Amino acid sequence: METTAIKQNSSVGIVEKQYYTFAEPPGEMTLESGARLGPITLAYETYGEFNARRDNCILLAHAFSGDSHAAGHYSSDSKEDKPGWWDFMVGPGRGIDTDKYFVVCVNILGSCMGSTGPGSINTETGNPYGLTFPMMTIGDMVDAQKALIDFLEIPKLHAVIGGSVGGMQVLEWCVRYPQMVRAAIPIATTMRHSALAIAFNEIARQSIIADPNWNKGNYYGGKCPDMGLAVARMIGHVTYLSDEAMRRKFGRRLQDKASFSFGFDADFQVESYLRYQGSKFVDRFDANSVLYITKASDYFDVVEQLRVPFNKDSPETLKYLVVSYSSDWLYPTYQAKELVQTLKRSGQDVSFCEIEADCGHDAFLIADDRLTHLIRGFLDGIS
Repeated sequence: METTAIKQNSSVGIVEKQYYTFAEPPGEMTLESGARLGPITLAYETYGEFNARRDNCILLAHAFSGDSHAAGHYSSDSKEDKPGWWDFMVGPGRGIDTDKYFVVCVNILGSCMGSTGPGSINTETGNPYGLTFPMMTIGDMVDAQKALIDFLEIPKLHAVIGGSVGGMQVLEWCVRYPQMVRAAIPIATTMRHSALAIAFNEIARQSIIADPNWNKGNYYGGKCPDMGLAVARMIGHVTYLSDEAMRRKFGRRLQDKASFSFGFDADFQVESYLRYQGSKFVDRFDANSVLYITKASDYFDVVEQLRVPFNKDSPETLKYLVVSYSSDWLYPTYQAKELVQTLKRSGQDVSFCEIEADCGHDAFLIADDRLTHLIRGFLDGIS
């Protein structure tokens, strides 16, 4: 298969989003809930080229509100076109070296960034699914990705890499298709949500559901639940940062004012920042997708599956590199250590690194040579 990227300096250059449709009726995909879904379309991008054996593929799994655009640009005007979310990591000579690897990034099932989700048209009715879209799981997302990997005729993945909800997908790949994965790098993630993480997700969902424009999910073609979605994003964004990052970035500084308004304007810079993040999110994401993806992440739990002893007689072992961040309070380091202990007790080959950083959960999305060197060195050591 030809790459969809054109090299330009150290970037993968100009890239193109591609689409794969499968599970056409009557061959719908059966989800964990027992519901059947089809047809299913997945948006994806590729970078680099296959080697002769087609065994140099790395699958990138994006976070909750991410998409398939992991690297490069869609146009030559880079000032107007934002690079992919991991552009600093993926490219010739970078941590994930596209001179060595064929890289695939897939937009998850249930999203609104090109793949089939609640905002997609139900071919049976001709209307958007809305809440008739079946509830899905992280496992269902991975099963859909597996269909694409089979379509691309990839016999085995050199590695699966992802952070946050992407890290959940990494672990699900290792549970469901261990024979398909040579190595795994779960970053800033967990084996299952804590009560705290579930609580924040539920608050976000209720902010959407309480918006009168939500209309039980049937808002397509009318007024959207923009306020509820914006508040949901504000809630989520706070969990992605850290106390130190917010203190350094905002403190108690006022927003273009010499004194308080003594009203409910955005007096503080942090208030203005969160309102901006909320309004920006409304322009690019679907409220129903937030409901489905957060619920899928709450359902995620692979503790028991990862406790199963590894087959030491297997001709190939699956290697893990688990990465956490010291200031991540959404998925704290203690949860990463629990993952490491679980994997070691089951006989897996595991490396672990906690990176000291004060940026919070989103640190893996910020350029950092330490993470780049970690990933490059780990990938180079996989035979």
